[in-house]
Amino acid sequence: MSLARNTLVQATLTLGSRILGFARDLVLSARFGQGPMMDAFTTALMLPNMFRRLFAEGAFAQAFVPIYGGVRAREGEEAAAVTASEALSFMFAVVAAFCILLQVLMPWVMPWLLSAWRDDTGVMWAATTAAQLTMPYLACMTIASLLSGVLNTSGRFALSAGVPVFLNLCTLVPLLAPSLIPMSQPTVLIAVSAAVTVSGVVQAGLLWWGVRRLGIRINLSWPRLTAGVSRTLKLAIPGVLAGGALQLNSVVSQLLTGSNEGARSVLYNADRLYQLPLGLVGVAIGLALVPRLTRAFVSGDHEGGRRTLDDGITLSMAFTLPAAVALFVIPFFIIDATVTRGAFTSADAARTADVLRQFAWGVPAFVLAKVLTPPFFAREDTRRPMIFAVVAVAVTVVLGSGLFFWFSRIGLDGVLGLAIATSVSAWINVALLGGTLIREKAWGLSGRFVSRFIRVLAASAVMAAVLVPASLFYRELSAIFLAKEIAVLVVCGVGALVYGVCLVLFRAVSVADLKATLKREPGASAPTGLD
Repeated sequence: MSLARNTLVQATLTLGSRILGFARDLVLSARFGQGPMMDAFTTALMLPNMFRRLFAEGAFAQAFVPIYGGVRAREGEEAAAVTASEALSFMFAVVAAFCILLQVLMPWVMPWLLSAWRDDTGVMWAATTAAQLTMPYLACMTIASLLSGVLNTSGRFALSAGVPVFLNLCTLVPLLAPSLIPMSQPTVLIAVSAAVTVSGVVQAGLLWWGVRRLGIRINLSWPRLTAGVSRTLKLAIPGVLAGGALQLNSVVSQLLTGSNEGARSVLYNADRLYQLPLGLVGVAIGLALVPRLTRAFVSGDHEGGRRTLDDGITLSMAFTLPAAVALFVIPFFIIDATVTRGAFTSADAARTADVLRQFAWGVPAFVLAKVLTPPFFAREDTRRPMIFAVVAVAVTVVLGSGLFFWFSRIGLDGVLGLAIATSVSAWINVALLGGTLIREKAWGLSGRFVSRFIRVLAASAVMAAVLVPASLFYRELSAIFLAKEIAVLVVCGVGALVYGVCLVLFRAVSVADLKATLKREPGASAPTGLD
């Protein structure tokens, strides 16, 4: 499949999952508001969610795919299956042991993670139990991430992009249950946390079935540190750190907000919204790029690799910039219209919107980092992206901590400082990645790329001009369209339409471009029931 087709499959199925995830977050906010149980849930989900993003959504798969793809090309399917089985067995054993250790230590760890509620024994018990219940999700995602890499290398993207929907389906059940059966907030919290792990088992099981259906026999066995495993770890560990710079930054922010009541809930809600374009565009394109770039590297087609990366960056920005503009211009409109209900108030929406606006201008950098990292992984170079990631994390820690405490001291929301630092560090990471690729001539600012990028920027600017009045007359539009939910859908729809028309008018894209990018690549395998 072409890059655009692979990305479309990933993004379409991911969109379905994100819509259900948004529905889950609406119910979460209505059920818990920004109170202690919401802080407890976001804390319980913090570690498994970070590893899910590190492993299942890109970094581990990007580090594993070149190894698996190289063995498959040189030695055949059977040797590649052995390599995958050895890597899976070792990684699963390590992560499972890590999960058990964290479960045992959680009663001592939780007071540091959720220091704002340290003296409330009820909240501490609920948060600790919830975290212990969610930890096995990490082990499930270890299996899922490797199996996703196998499927993606075989040109099968649909199943790996579709299974995350079960996280939202499983967690929605206990959240909706109190509507039928009276349940206390702590009871709902425990049930939702258990459902997270149940969803992990379902996802891993479905991916295992998908790989077996392709005729690839991967098995769990006693873990051994073989030569193949050592090589996998050598690339995977720095690859996880490099691809997960954003997630490490998020963890730092989570730790700092643990001392501020409600701050973690604000960060969670803002995070879910600005991560949407990252999940839909950045991850999808990143996963689709790795197999193509690996083939180009193995065959020595450097020009083809540069052209692939050029298309990936242009495509990602065409989808990301309008999303970033909307999150920056009308954040309160979006949050108040969709999330405010039940225990979640308009005041909560206003606080979250202020934080979201500071994340919004970093959204293009978050996506670009996902697109600029695969060229390094395709060449089995994970050391330099890791160094760049460490630099970005250091910026977040130093700048974020300083701004958090300074803003809090002068009467501003400290979470704003964390959002600003996260966006700054993301752009620094992009500058380091892109500068290295340009310097090594792995990619360059071609005249065609610059021209198309300027046209995309112009289309985004016109859309922003349309959205600004909507942000000023939010209440009036809600009255005109009878409901704020309808108003936000209409405004976002009009903005998207204006942007799409401008793309065509400014010739940022053409019908010929769309046909070319969606055309199946010569020699690509036909789709199976998995696609």
